[in-house]
Amino acid sequence: MKLPIVAYGDPVLKKIATDIDENYPQLGILIDNMFETMYAASGVGLAAPQIGLAIRLFVIDASPFVDEDDKEDKEDKEGLKNFKKVFINAKIEEETGEKWVFNEGCLSIPDVRENVSRHKNILVSYYDENFKLHKEKFTGLAARVIQHEYDHIEGKLFTDRINPLRKTMLKGRLDAIAKGAVKVDYKMKFPLMKKGR
Repeated sequence: MKLPIVAYGDPVLKKIATDIDENYPQLGILIDNMFETMYAASGVGLAAPQIGLAIRLFVIDASPFVDEDDKEDKEDKEGLKNFKKVFINAKIEEETGEKWVFNEGCLSIPDVRENVSRHKNILVSYYDENFKLHKEKFTGLAARVIQHEYDHIEGKLFTDRINPLRKTMLKGRLDAIAKGAVKVDYKMKFPLMKKGR
């Protein structure tokens, strides 16, 4: 089932999410719905706060990066071919390597893309959908997508990581998104949209 994606301005996107356990109600269905919602919106990641749930859960399928034409990072992109994962109660243990800039977007902030600087390598501990514990290192685009989604469960958005002047310049567009003044081809829930529209 496709779920509405919560837009910029909703307080749930600013909350630090809470851990869950394997008894979380209908977890398997929720994960399936999150993947379906993400695919319908042409995303590569989706965190539970983006569907209104302040829990430490996000899903990723970074395979769309493989099809991009860009010759850069070809090797990095090849590693994303089957990069489909569920992260529950994730914790970034370590961020290392040079910081690098990449143009990021977010399903909760449609039509806004900005350059964001992040570490190249991370070490993450997380549970998968079967509640098996993993501790893994990720690098490049895989690390970036995880960091972006991880920010969501920490109550941060990619716009919190850009230059303050740039963010001030985006204020009008961000406010318009919160009010629903944006065209999207997927279901969204706008926090400041006037009733009856």
